[in-house]
This record gives sequence, structure tokens and C-alpha cells, in this order.
Amino acid sequence: MRDSFPLLLIVPLLLSGAVAPATANGDDWRDLHQEVEEGHLVGLTGIMDWLEARYRGQILEVELEQGDGDGKIQYEVEMIGPQGQVVEFEFDAATGELLSIEGVNIDAMKKEP
Repeated sequence: MRDSFPLLLIVPLLLSGAVAPATANGDDWRDLHQEVEEGHLVGLTGIMDWLEARYRGQILEVELEQGDGDGKIQYEVEMIGPQGQVVEFEFDAATGELLSIEGVNIDAMKKEP
């Protein structure tokens, strides 16, 4: 199991569509913002834009975690699809690369190119 990054970023987007940390310890969110500003991490909006262009659904939750043993920081994005399916996407936070997709009926969420 993965260790959570010191800042666990959970973003409920069901109703508001807002992108703001729901929990942040002290000034950890400022450190995270600085990492994005300096280009060390991809901004969450870039990840969300990528998903919106390719998949149908609503984003339920976003977590920023540190991967197993490798120390890499990852975004985990949970989406609910049009048929109620829940799918989790993992992205490398440093590059924005999609690392994995887990869930059922993922193909039904894909948008036509």
C-alpha cells in the first residue's frame, strides 16, 4: 500500500466544480503550489483538461500521493461515468503521464476522437 504524501489533496467536485484543497496541513499547500509554479509538478488543471478531453464523467476525488518505494508523486483521480461506473486514473505528477486506469466499463466513458 502507498504512503500518503504529507499533503493529501482531496478535491470534491461533484457540485461546485471548484479546485481547492479540502484538507491541508499547515502551509503544505503553499509548498505544493510552489512546486507547480516552478515546473516540478504538473498542475491539477492540466490533468483535469486531459481527462475532460478523453473521458465522459464527473470527477469525484483527487489525491496526491507518494508512490510505493520509488518516491514519485502521483495524482489519483476518481471519476464516475455516465453509467455510474467509478474509474480511477493515476498520473505521474511530475510529467502528467497516465500511469494506470482501474475500474469497470471504462470503454463506455471514452469520448470519440
